[in-house]
Amino acid sequence: MEILREMMSYPFLVRALIGGVLVALCASLLGVSLVLKRYSMIGDGLSHVSFGALSIAVAFGWSPLKISIPVVVLAAFFLLRITENAKIKSDAAIAMISAAALAIGIIVTSLTTGMTTDVSSYMFGSILAMSRDDVRLSVILSVVVLGLFVFCYNKIFAVTFAKATGVNVSRYNVLISILTAITIVLGMRMMGAMLISSLIIFPALTSMRIFKSFRGVVLSSGILSMVCFLIGLVLSYQYSTPAGASVVIVNLSAFLLFSLLGMILKMRKGDRIK
Repeated sequence: MEILREMMSYPFLVRALIGGVLVALCASLLGVSLVLKRYSMIGDGLSHVSFGALSIAVAFGWSPLKISIPVVVLAAFFLLRITENAKIKSDAAIAMISAAALAIGIIVTSLTTGMTTDVSSYMFGSILAMSRDDVRLSVILSVVVLGLFVFCYNKIFAVTFAKATGVNVSRYNVLISILTAITIVLGMRMMGAMLISSLIIFPALTSMRIFKSFRGVVLSSGILSMVCFLIGLVLSYQYSTPAGASVVIVNLSAFLLFSLLGMILKMRKGDRIK
């Protein structure tokens, strides 16, 4: 608690905590559906697209978030359309788009500003990167993402398991992709393009080690993601390690712990049956 009080005395850490917790929550909720649909690597692909867009914005002096959000949303829509084509598998489409976007970002950067601090923070994340405007935008968009997820929860559940309930699958797949794109762009400032997909993948996979129902996994993922982000931020502050990498290591530790607990529970259940 003493460390938390000390951290709260720094405005940049307060901004990082507010923005990061909201983005981590959004990513974890969307991640459950993406992981179950075996579409979890979309986060990695869209983060590379976001890096390309952010590099171009920085090079021309434009607002990074205002430029990258519509670009990544369009990429998510385009990626979804490609994967619906039976001729191209989803993993191949993601790899193709992510590699192309990353290459464009690197070329634009090398020809203009070079590898500046701003560009490095987008690639690897930075605890100092969140400005007041970034936090305001993150809060507004995170509330929108959370609101839409809660409002469309039953539809997302149906789409995730492809249940024949009369739901327009294509429409809600597009919605999930757009919400994921927004979340990816918001989280890149803190986590970086190389690590942002971990916020989508780890909480869902960790929760599935113990919980089996969709609702249980969703609730567990949301809580776990926020707790892991908070612990990761504290460790980053205390040991002067990169915030994004610290959060990933905490998530990895949680995954290993939940895996162990899952094995213990499974063994106990087997003993009861005998």
